[in-house]
Parts: sequence; structure tokens; C-alpha cells
Amino acid sequence: MSEVLGRDEAREAPPGTRRRSARLTSPRSYVRAAAAVLLLALPFYLDRFWLQAGLFAMAAAIGAIGINLLTGATGQLSMGHAFFLAVGAYGYCVFAADGGDGLTGLGLPTWLAAVLAVVVAGVAGGLFSPISGRLSGAYLGIATLALVFIGQHVMFNAHDLTGGANGRDVPPLNLFGLTFDDRELLVAAVPFGSAEKLWYAGLAVLLAGALFARGVLRGRPGRAMNAIRDHRIAAGVIGVPVARHRAAVFVLSSMYAGLAGVLLALVFQRTVPDYFGITLSLEYLAMIVIGGLGSVSGAVAGAVFVSLLPQLLTRYSDALPLVSAPGTGGIAPGEASRYLYGAAVVLVVLFLPGGLVRVAARRRVTTHPGEER
Repeated sequence: MSEVLGRDEAREAPPGTRRRSARLTSPRSYVRAAAAVLLLALPFYLDRFWLQAGLFAMAAAIGAIGINLLTGATGQLSMGHAFFLAVGAYGYCVFAADGGDGLTGLGLPTWLAAVLAVVVAGVAGGLFSPISGRLSGAYLGIATLALVFIGQHVMFNAHDLTGGANGRDVPPLNLFGLTFDDRELLVAAVPFGSAEKLWYAGLAVLLAGALFARGVLRGRPGRAMNAIRDHRIAAGVIGVPVARHRAAVFVLSSMYAGLAGVLLALVFQRTVPDYFGITLSLEYLAMIVIGGLGSVSGAVAGAVFVSLLPQLLTRYSDALPLVSAPGTGGIAPGEASRYLYGAAVVLVVLFLPGGLVRVAARRRVTTHPGEER
């Protein structure tokens, strides 16, 4: 009798309620919950190398989400992403430093410095947005490429702001009385240094950035962005303000890059101009192509692949054929990683246009509306 009543109640439940219930009890929900628990527990078990590698991947994922909104969802080719990462990284240093090292520093609270650095990156994108709103394709790519060269010139020559070729130290983040530096803090008898503390901050920022970008792509702005990408003229004819949307997406992408730059600076603990070159911009393009254009999860997957590959090759270079430390006669880990993800880009373009996220999508089999296996 109770089983019959249960079936009747299930039939009487609204379709939306049944779909939500199916999603909560689907295997994917359990996998996500297990992954969340694992990510939260990793700082208690991993050493500093793996935690830093994970933090680099988180920062790369934040930046990749930003450029995927711009290039993957809106179709605007940008090769100047490294410039906005540099704005975020050096902006944080200028706002947070106290000037005790002889370099310019405003001595603001570090949390405020991080927010202002992201805002400044957005302002830099806004200043460039009139150009991005009118150019497209290779012309926009060349114009954004100029930003990288301008940024490199400023970083090497504006010594009071950037420290020149030697870079400058990064003040540790202080949030709610907790300083994210190497002074150890015991948590469940485990010493937490800067990497362990930043791990949770990076997870929170990445989750917030991914959810926000997902909401943008699934809402009206996302539909407008896809319309502009697929047919700009037709989008304008149906009433989409093309120039305004393209400018707004460029600003949003720049802010994501600035946020990634702040996190990178906090992980590195020192900013140097050489890191923010054209190679970094090309790596971000490789991330979104390998992961999947126009997809938040694809951007994260591509960022993890591209950012972890050189670190893994460096870690295990002694055990890998042809790969060895620089200057020892073999292929350097960084160079080998570029060969590998370059080959991955070619393979994805030829055989898997949707990227890594398409592989995951093909493995899902829909068994009932709102329920996936």
C-alpha cells in the first residue's frame, strides 16, 4: 500500500521537482560530492610541490574561463591575455606593498588591494574595449598582441612600479586576521604554510568564478554572445547591441585575467616580467582549444592539462626518455611540454573539435528526461 502511495506521490510531483530529485540522486552528484571532499582534504596529505602545482592550475583555470568567455563564447580572438594577468599581479603589489623596499607601494589592506587589482585590470580592458568592439578575427588578435609588447616594455622599464627585470616581492594576503604566508599554522596536527592556506582561497575563487561564468553563458548574455560569435551581422539585425556586448565581454575577460594574475603572484611570492610574455598568451589559447571552446568545464580541463604538464615533466624528468634538465643535452621539460600540448591542439582540431569536454559529454547517456547515467 505504501509503495502504491509513493508511486502516486511521485507521479503527482511537478516535473521540475522530479528532475531536481533525479539530479540529486544521480551518479554524477555522488561523483561531484566525492571530488569536493577530496579537494578539501588534499592539503592534509600532499607536499608543497603538488599543492603549488594545483594552485597554478587553479589560477590558470580562472584565466582560461575569462578568455573562453571572450574567444570561445563570443568569437573574439585575443592574444593579449598575459598583459591583463600582469596588470592584476603588479597592481596587487603596488596597492598592497608598503614601499619599504624602495618601490612604489600604497600600503592598502591586502584584501582591498586584490579587489582593486582586479578592477584595474577591468579598467585596462575597458580602455581597450572600443577597439575590441570594432575589430574582429586576426585584426583583433594583432591589436591585442600589441598589448603584450607594451606591457613588457613597461614592466622592464618602469622600475619604481615593477622592480624592472628582477621583479618585486609580493606581500602575503591577509584575510579575516589570517595571513597567507609561510608561518606555520597547525590544523588537526598538520602544519599549514602558505600553499595550504592559499589552496582553500584558490578553490573558493575558482568556484565563484566558474559559477558566475556558467550563469552568464546560460542566461540572456550568453545567448547574445553566441549569436555574435556565430553571425555578427544577423545578431545586430535581430536587435543585439553587438559593440556593447563585445566591449562588456572584453572587460569581464580582463577582470578574470586580473584575478588569475593576483592568485599567481600570491603563489609565486615574486613577480617577474619574463613570465608575462607572448608564450603565456599562447598557452591560454591552447587551454581553451584543448578543453573545449565556449565551455566553463572545458576551460578548467584545458587549464589543468596545460599548466600541470610542464611541472610533471620537470618532476619526473629523470625517469622519462629524451627529457632532461636544461643544459644536459636532452629536451628541457618546458620545451617538451610545449611540443606535447602543441600536438594536443592539432589532434583536437582534427579529430575532436569539441575538446576534452566533448569526450565527457559522449560518455553520458540520457536514460530519462532530467536523469543522466
